[in-house]
Amino acid sequence: MQARAATDARRAAVLGSPIAHSLSPVLHRAAYRELGLAHWSYDRFEVDEAGLPGFFAELDESWAGLSLTMPLKRAVIPLLDEISDTAASVEAVNTVVFTEDGRRTGDNTDIPGMIAALRERGIEKVGSAAILGAGATASSALAALSRLCTGPVTAYVRSSARADEMRQWGERLGVDVRVADWAQAHRAFDAPLVVATTPAGTTDALAEAVPDSPGTLFDVLYEPWPTALAAAWSARGGAVVGGLDLLVHQAVLQVRQMTGRPTAPLAVMRAAGEHALAAS
Repeated sequence: MQARAATDARRAAVLGSPIAHSLSPVLHRAAYRELGLAHWSYDRFEVDEAGLPGFFAELDESWAGLSLTMPLKRAVIPLLDEISDTAASVEAVNTVVFTEDGRRTGDNTDIPGMIAALRERGIEKVGSAAILGAGATASSALAALSRLCTGPVTAYVRSSARADEMRQWGERLGVDVRVADWAQAHRAFDAPLVVATTPAGTTDALAEAVPDSPGTLFDVLYEPWPTALAAAWSARGGAVVGGLDLLVHQAVLQVRQMTGRPTAPLAVMRAAGEHALAAS
């Protein structure tokens, strides 16, 4: 799924609803500057599921690619010519590339982005893991853990319906998923790797339960940062991987696919993201 060769004027954007908070334009524009793509642009558009087909119908040959956030990651699939095995594994596309022959191809860079963010912190393999939450991000986390975790993954959820969903994802991805009630979520901290996939504020009450010398926490939020859980984790000497790490690593993969360049400037993109968050 390779993009057309870079030309003087190409367009890309992130779509979603809500979208005003997205850091993707900051990251991608920083990459374009560093790569010398002076005439490339990257914007954001408020687009919901109902508006997505119409948006696609208006795209012309100047478009190189799109980044997609919720609620569009599944809704976009019928509009594409093909999707990668990675995207198919979780039925979610966050990256669309328009190829040289005019095809619309979809991929999921969240999963390899999670893996790359963990490996950057030295996490190559773990014997077990825990996931806090059971939404769309949790399924991507489970897909990433299918490549990193050699033992069971325990998902802490709030409902039997969510429990069933996580079991089904486990069967599909070949992961030994065990589910537990959210009331027992503090027990997740016994695992060497904990992935928090819940909305802002959800895990705040768990901060007091962080043990001495915890393992690694991957909290997918980046604003507000640090979360109460991440702050408590760091204070007790645990390693923390944050949502900005994930966002930057998945954006690096998007830039490579959309521009056709073999590399993207991770450090420059991360610095741009950190600056934008500090200024907000």
